[in-house]
Amino acid sequence: MENYNEKLNWRYATKKFNPEKSLSQEDVNYLQKSIQLSASSYGLQPYEVFVVTDKETKEKLKEAAWGQSQLTDASHVFIFAGLKKLNEDYIDSYLENISKIREVQVQDLSGLKDMLTSNILGKPEDQQKIWAQKQTYIALGNLLSAAAHLKVDTCPMEGFDAEKFDEILGISGTNLTTAVIATAGYRSDEDQLQHAKKVRKQEEELFHLI
Repeated sequence: MENYNEKLNWRYATKKFNPEKSLSQEDVNYLQKSIQLSASSYGLQPYEVFVVTDKETKEKLKEAAWGQSQLTDASHVFIFAGLKKLNEDYIDSYLENISKIREVQVQDLSGLKDMLTSNILGKPEDQQKIWAQKQTYIALGNLLSAAAHLKVDTCPMEGFDAEKFDEILGISGTNLTTAVIATAGYRSDEDQLQHAKKVRKQEEELFHLI
């Protein structure tokens, strides 16, 4: 059985997908679960994820991503939208979820609420947006690794017009904005990058052992 690092070595940013091959619903569910289980600062998950398969929507997204074919040829498009700002209602909802799942009283979480209010809501709104977008990249990493585990091809992408994506997704004027995307499907036999050796820094250059 292939180990984790072998599967990471197998994956690459797929530039040309096979439009005739689609992900099974079972695999999509697995990938969504990997995103749901992703680490995030304080566990707040300050983002939502749009999973797009609709052909017409994908064509519009392609246009807003300067014609990159991954948007239409890949089976699924995962779009991570970060919150622009957090408020007390969001914090309260999070604490209520903790209370329900861990069977503790909300009032017993007052110390956590004070910390979150100070550390998160105390940030200027532009800093909250940047912080939330950083969290989406952690979830993106989970998606890429889970996809490699399934031998599903992916391509993480930043080359798109976020404002146009927001319009297409119907989130313009809301508290969400597109942060990063990933296309998922199966590589085309014509994608020459699949035969290229992976290029990474040597371990002695990358790691400092103290």
